[in-house]
Amino acid sequence: MAVLEQAYAAARSKGARVVFPEMDDPRVAEACARLKGEGLCEPVGLAEPSEAQLRALVEARGMKEAIARRMLAKPLFRAAAMVAAGEAECMVAGADSPTRRVIEAAGIGIGLAEGVSVPSSFFLMVFPDGREMIWADCAVNVAPDAEALEGIARASEASAQALLGEARVALLSFSTGSSGAGDSVDRVRAVAEAAGYTGPVQADAALNPAIALKKGLGAGDANVLVFPSLDAGNIAYKLAQELAGAQALGPILQGFRRPVCDLSRGASVADIVAATAVTIALG
Repeated sequence: MAVLEQAYAAARSKGARVVFPEMDDPRVAEACARLKGEGLCEPVGLAEPSEAQLRALVEARGMKEAIARRMLAKPLFRAAAMVAAGEAECMVAGADSPTRRVIEAAGIGIGLAEGVSVPSSFFLMVFPDGREMIWADCAVNVAPDAEALEGIARASEASAQALLGEARVALLSFSTGSSGAGDSVDRVRAVAEAAGYTGPVQADAALNPAIALKKGLGAGDANVLVFPSLDAGNIAYKLAQELAGAQALGPILQGFRRPVCDLSRGASVADIVAATAVTIALG
């Protein structure tokens, strides 16, 4: 069964309430109608500020009450508080909001999961030839240091295991093995050695068994690509969309206590529906 079919089945079985703080966007409104009509979730708009939301911010997040009340006046923060208060299971936003605002609201309202120091994101890449992959981080961390890069890789590995059934992680670089040097290569090499992932490895060697054999690193069958910087990841996924016809679902945020999806502002109705189902499936 294809990954999206699995995500749709998982979403239907959960009956999750998903808060959409941008319900006034026509794309989001149409996507919500489809999600409800197909039984994928129970879409909810912004609720009025509640005592439960206030307690979630004051008690669970340690916020002063006056500040919490001001936060609840902002749509993204109220949506996050709804999730923290148990009024919804997931949050899907970003159609009309910058990524940094969605992350800020999720970080303050929901908080990071235990053991996570840096949030990250991934795109579920679905190619016309049937290939399905996790690409990270293409939306959040601009220049991750070694600790952040390892966190991205580990979170992406877990996401791939949940969605794809297995994770074969490659840490990408302009160099394969010991063929090149530089700060970025050294950072990738340190993470690969510490975590046991393939890397540093060039993209062709990560994906092509013949080239991997020739270059002597990995099996050339990676389904999780971890990019060394936001420049590399963001450029790569957009090129895959435009030149290869890939569907890029996300960015799905990783590392929060509850599931959060930060939609691309160019997301279509179909993208929103699929990204929501994937987010629910990971919950």
